[in-house]
Amino acid sequence: MVHFGQTGPMTIGFAAALGAWRERRGPLAQTLAAAVREAVVDGRLPAGTRLPSERELARVLGVSRGTVVAALTLLRDDGWLHTRHGSGSRVCLPARLTERTTPWSLDRGGAGDADLDLTLALTSAPHDAYRAALARAADRSAALLVDSGIATAGLPRLRELLADRYTRAGLATRPEQLLVTSGAQAALTLLLDHLHTDRRRPVAVESPSYPGALAVLRARRTRLLPVPVTSDAGWDTEHLAAAVRTRGPQLAYLIPDFQNPTGAHMDAATRAEIARLPVTVIADETMRDLDLRTEPGTEPHLAGPRVIQIGSAGKTVWSGLRVGWIRATADLVRQLRQSPLQAQLSPPPLEQLIAAEILGEGLDEVLRDRRTRLRAQRDHLAGLLDGTGWTYTLPGGGLSLWAHLGATTSATDLAARAARLGLAVTPGPHFAADRTTLTHHLRLPYTATPDVLSRAAGLLRRCHEQEVHRFVTA
Repeated sequence: MVHFGQTGPMTIGFAAALGAWRERRGPLAQTLAAAVREAVVDGRLPAGTRLPSERELARVLGVSRGTVVAALTLLRDDGWLHTRHGSGSRVCLPARLTERTTPWSLDRGGAGDADLDLTLALTSAPHDAYRAALARAADRSAALLVDSGIATAGLPRLRELLADRYTRAGLATRPEQLLVTSGAQAALTLLLDHLHTDRRRPVAVESPSYPGALAVLRARRTRLLPVPVTSDAGWDTEHLAAAVRTRGPQLAYLIPDFQNPTGAHMDAATRAEIARLPVTVIADETMRDLDLRTEPGTEPHLAGPRVIQIGSAGKTVWSGLRVGWIRATADLVRQLRQSPLQAQLSPPPLEQLIAAEILGEGLDEVLRDRRTRLRAQRDHLAGLLDGTGWTYTLPGGGLSLWAHLGATTSATDLAARAARLGLAVTPGPHFAADRTTLTHHLRLPYTATPDVLSRAAGLLRRCHEQEVHRFVTA
């Protein structure tokens, strides 16, 4: 924690952190308050920094004490300043930034020139729980710091925790069956490099599917074999079985739990049927813990002799926690450890230590809070779409709603019009294996706060009305 003294260079350091704030237009008090806020967000003034006295700050900044008092009042009222009698004032992050499910930056022009960004289904960190895990990890780091720090299969404690979570969910797992990676995409990359040895044979993928996974596959110039999945009917197992029989894919990449982007959830019978197919299945379980149903289901993991599970803390905890894993046979884990890519795709030990702390203590509470917020935001977004004529199936979990805009509305054209109004959204072809179909679909994440979702829905309605008018008058 940073402390600025009442006189001398520390106070001057506080002033320097604010930059050339006086060059901006507007009332001095408002400009000064804005400079402090930006310095906190940028990290120039760490949260917890103690402010100099009002008199000293006024002297160094060359303004009246009244201006300083007015600026500090603005910051205090907006949650950026905490004052305790006898202890002075410290800058802090307001609750509206720390108690939310999406990164604040996505509401501040995260997509180029857009004011609102609904292109990314990302979660922000559970602020208090993550900071507590970070502190515990620092306390436990001494043993790590005397070791080599080179890539291993993962910290023993983290692998034990993950194995226990699988076992308690009904899939008996030993720590040696787990390999820790720097996220689910890293896990997929490592598995493809090792298992997709015959480039003449395709990889079966859902259509639509997660764009990150499609990008990994395309980067390897993999032939994609699309298999349809819809938000209402789910997986066409007959189509998949026929594709396996006639096209002979070497692998299949599937998202059985709250599929991205459709939100479809695979029932137990479908899981059993797919597990019997003569193809190696990579089951992406990154959304599994984001079950928003009032009564969470008890569907088993998609599992079998040919099924490999991959997971990640990125959606359930924080996108910035780059820790994922592969659950496979112990023999396959040993083989993967021999890959030259494994060291590059392994997260740093300290990152794994943080993951172990947050997965091992307090995760259930984090998930309860996250599910409650996401459920409310999902229902709020669904209500905002009433009357548009768009159709969708309310997802039982995950992070986004998959909307069909109708046969006369192009999602690509709608996204272009929305961009001109300051809203970034992603049209359906971005999720298509062939990049050309799904032209009437739009993915709408509900990770944003209700007010942001309301603003975004208003802009989408405006764009939709323009499209309807254009179609009627054409």
